[in-house]
Amino acid sequence: MSETVSAWQLIASGDATLFAIVRLSLAVSLSAVAIALVVGLPLGAMLALMRFPGRSAVVVVLNGFMGLPPVVVGLTVYLLLSRSGPLGELGLLFTPTAMVIAQALLVLPIIAALTRQTVEDLWLEYREELTAMGVGPAGQVATLLWDSRFSLVTALLAGFGRAAAEVGTVMIVGGNIDGFTRTMTTTIALETSKGNLPLAMGLGLILIFLILLINAAAWGVRLWSEQRAG
Repeated sequence: MSETVSAWQLIASGDATLFAIVRLSLAVSLSAVAIALVVGLPLGAMLALMRFPGRSAVVVVLNGFMGLPPVVVGLTVYLLLSRSGPLGELGLLFTPTAMVIAQALLVLPIIAALTRQTVEDLWLEYREELTAMGVGPAGQVATLLWDSRFSLVTALLAGFGRAAAEVGTVMIVGGNIDGFTRTMTTTIALETSKGNLPLAMGLGLILIFLILLINAAAWGVRLWSEQRAG
């Protein structure tokens, strides 16, 4: 009980260490989602519209990567960025940039796969109209992405939720360095093992609040889009 009170006190007092960790976590996760958004939305849309040999296999692999083990992503990025890896000369390992790359790779399949499904469903409805109007592939992608923007917000929020709650990936490539690469989830794991429960619980409360806020935003956007459509 005393740990819970201390956790709330840390939050209420604006503890500098706690909120520095929160800021870094949000910066890393938001950056990763932004990168995954730029790549995943057009990738998913093009995959929904294009027909080519092996497309079904690509879709299966993409959907399977939605459940890709985070530690595998972390290990892959670690090997790429380590000194003996192909990108080792960049010196990115154990930096926030490495954490952004790892989280972006983790979130990308989620956004791309959900975008593909959403756009493919919409394409069945708009195909004849867009074809009759002579809209090219790029225009089709842009039109369908815009018309499905409210549905795609849910995909983006799901990606952010996955990134914000991640531990293993950022632990491997970030190193959990105090004041530099320590995020909410890695700090919770570390401080719990050290017995520093107030800080761990304070970060846990903030993380739960963020996840609830994300889900509330997704529900609100969906409800608003349904009301507009109605």
